Amino acid sequence: MRHALVTGGAGFIGSHLVQALLVEGWRVRVLDDFSSGRRENLAVVGGEVEVCEGDVRDVAACRRAVTGVEVVFHQAAIPSVPRSVADPVGTHAVNLTGTVQLLTAAREAGVRRLVFASSSAIYGDDPELPKRETLPPAPMSPYAAQKLGSENYLRVFAALRSLETVALRYFNVFGPRQDPASEYAAVIPKFVTRMLRGQAPTIYGDGRQTRDFIFAGEVARANVLAATAPAASGQVVNVAGGKRIDLLALVDTLNGVLGTSLAPVFAPAQAGDVRDSVADITRAREVLGFEPRVSFADGLRETVAWYRQAMAAAGDDHPA
Repeated sequence: MRHALVTGGAGFIGSHLVQALLVEGWRVRVLDDFSSGRRENLAVVGGEVEVCEGDVRDVAACRRAVTGVEVVFHQAAIPSVPRSVADPVGTHAVNLTGTVQLLTAAREAGVRRLVFASSSAIYGDDPELPKRETLPPAPMSPYAAQKLGSENYLRVFAALRSLETVALRYFNVFGPRQDPASEYAAVIPKFVTRMLRGQAPTIYGDGRQTRDFIFAGEVARANVLAATAPAASGQVVNVAGGKRIDLLALVDTLNGVLGTSLAPVFAPAQAGDVRDSVADITRAREVLGFEPRVSFADGLRETVAWYRQAMAAAGDDHPA
């Protein structure tokens, strides 16, 4: 049986990946310090997963976690641009130093491949669309610089034939278990939870800014494909839906899913926001054999259903 380690496996995306691996017959170990990951996120898999509580900054924890593992899926990170600006040293220790420590431990343990959760933030505000992996990196935050630095280390390890590596650049991931309460929460959980309470969503700017949304289950599937794709080692690959969706269309789609007619409230645009984002996913098709299967509307329906149930269980204000 194939054996995988998922760092950050109790997190939003990590827990979806754990589920996908189990469905595919993998044996799964999770390394998580539960600073942002939640034990409840693993409740759906019960006792099927070995959980190691530990931090990627801890060399000994990394070494223990990779023992006997064929593939490492490295999801653990502090994924906040504002936090990286406020604390570049602390986020560097997790996002970059932690990655290098994990790469080193994986190489020493004889791990075959490491699949890394990177970010579209690496592209910065380059106006060229769609975003291709060949675009020159233009990080505009410590977080983006840390992800780019990690990608460079992955390339080095692959070039030295120490370890097969793949970096997946995630775009705007959404789905069940995404935390709407965080100060830096993504737009979809904020909109969904407000609209379930009958409250108007707030759009910063004119609402015509576009994002490339992808359902969390699809990101998990791309990771599983990246574990075995022969041509993937040493590559950087966009993982996205490949479509531009503006925030006004997002509100319209949510109104359709919810059966509501809530009009958004507009506020001044936030400094530093990227105006438009969409990925070229040609390389994902060619290298991973990945093609998005879950439509944006279907992903939203599944997401809304999860939030409605979670809010009702928590006694939240009359979800619609």
